[in-house]
Amino acid sequence: MYLSKKLDYEVHAVTINTGGFSEEEIAAIEKRAYELGVHSFTCVDATDSYYNTCVKYLIYGNVLKNNTYPLSVSAERTIQAKSIAEYAIAINAEAVAHGSTGAGNDQVRFDVIFNILCPNVEIITPIRDLKLSREAEISFLAENGFEINFEKAQYSIN
Repeated sequence: MYLSKKLDYEVHAVTINTGGFSEEEIAAIEKRAYELGVHSFTCVDATDSYYNTCVKYLIYGNVLKNNTYPLSVSAERTIQAKSIAEYAIAINAEAVAHGSTGAGNDQVRFDVIFNILCPNVEIITPIRDLKLSREAEISFLAENGFEINFEKAQYSIN
């Protein structure tokens, strides 16, 4: 909504399914995307790519952070970024946007991959650039007619 209403972009929303979404969840994401005013919505199925280039090696190598935490999330971000870059190139996009904040490593993963795979495409990061808090994001949506139920999770689920 911010990209289309405030920055006047024609937004093509992309969800990368690495195997974690059901058909019902994808349909709900698509419905919400159109409610928020996107021009088009695409779901890229990257399940096989994610498994064949990342997950199987993490399993074979028993790769764990601190011997407890699977590193699948960081690996998944690389597949998501690669798939989005490929989609941006395919539709001849002028820009790509992601919602990473300035606080974590995901921003680096997305930015580096976009800069390598589609170097002539502008990267837009409103949450990071505007230093928006979660509360500010929720307020923006509410001010534009979109109420969401947000409860801070006790832990991250991916």
